[in-house]
Amino acid sequence: MTTAEQRWEQFLRHGPYALLGLSALIAAATAPSLTPGTERYVALVLLPVALVLELWWSRTRPGTPEFAAPARIYYAARTVLAFALTWLNPFFAIYAVLGYFDAGILLPRRWAYAGLVATAVTMAGSQSGGLPPATAMNWVAFGALFALNACLSLVFARIAVEEAESARQKAATIAELERTNARLEQALEENAGLHAQLVVQAREAGVADERRRLAAEIHDTIAQGLTGIVAQLQVVTGTDDAGVARTHAERAAALARHSLGEARRSVQNLSPSALAHDELPEALEKTVAQWSERSGVPARFTVTGAVETLHVEVAATLLRIAQEALANTARHARADRAGVTLSYMGDEVTLDVRDDGRGFDPRVLPARTGTSGFGLDGMRARAARIAGTVSVESEPGGGTAVSARVPLVRHG
Repeated sequence: MTTAEQRWEQFLRHGPYALLGLSALIAAATAPSLTPGTERYVALVLLPVALVLELWWSRTRPGTPEFAAPARIYYAARTVLAFALTWLNPFFAIYAVLGYFDAGILLPRRWAYAGLVATAVTMAGSQSGGLPPATAMNWVAFGALFALNACLSLVFARIAVEEAESARQKAATIAELERTNARLEQALEENAGLHAQLVVQAREAGVADERRRLAAEIHDTIAQGLTGIVAQLQVVTGTDDAGVARTHAERAAALARHSLGEARRSVQNLSPSALAHDELPEALEKTVAQWSERSGVPARFTVTGAVETLHVEVAATLLRIAQEALANTARHARADRAGVTLSYMGDEVTLDVRDDGRGFDPRVLPARTGTSGFGLDGMRARAARIAGTVSVESEPGGGTAVSARVPLVRHG
């Protein structure tokens, strides 16, 4: 078992307690405004029940094969409890999100899809303002968010299945190579240890690299699309103007379709759809314009130097870095304007993304978590894969500038 798998196993063992405790703390803090007195007492009864359920599963799980009856019972009971708690206070969705993580581990495939859809109901209810939806607009938001959550969870499940199948095929190929090596060991005993070590390293590196690629692609496409969709739907639920609501609902639908398309392209390891018909400058110009329209922050795109057709990997890397930098600006900067500059400079290409927001201290970055960890680290990792670098200049109150420098590798 690799280090990543061990950490995942530890999360599945201890994560439910942490998420249950966190959701309980936030629910308690918001109880005076979100949870009436009677519902508060019901929540106080259900919380110990959930804790007892987790304690029972902690003692039962070590000896329980996956897909066994206790696993199905635990998943169903937890899903029902999480739904009931979220009904009482939307912040208990923090606990309900566990249903996305272990449905494929605890349930057979057909049941796993049902479990994901059930979890999507709870998450959509929380994201649309609580259960049951209070107004017609809340019902519209709930329907859209449920469709989005369900589609994305099923897409992720499909990605996981295909990744597992790819890993199985790789393992079968490696097993065949190991059998061939075993036959050669009779004549090459002195190299047996080295061969075995190289085989193990190749397998782990291949699986880890594919996981990192999928994680980065999901973060840079699906997660950012989801953030944009939620922002559009928040406007829908907060306005009484039917025209404004329709406009933002249409934008949310367009983002959902785009995100699903990017998910399929990620599974097939294709370049971003923005580069399918446009060169990098045109794709960046459209990306900046779309971002400005969604975020409401004026943004300007500039190209300097003699434009050249770049290798698709270089172009895709710069596009993804620009998307992530702009997403960070929208989420954190509170900027009044932003600017993106693409510079062709001899044997290298530079991408600069600037804003006049509140800035931060680059030496004090937040700890990497399950919901944010592919930002600056992800940009640097992408650039490093093509021998490039990413630097950040910022100070509190002084805005932020992200600069990516990569080699100019021409197409063909």
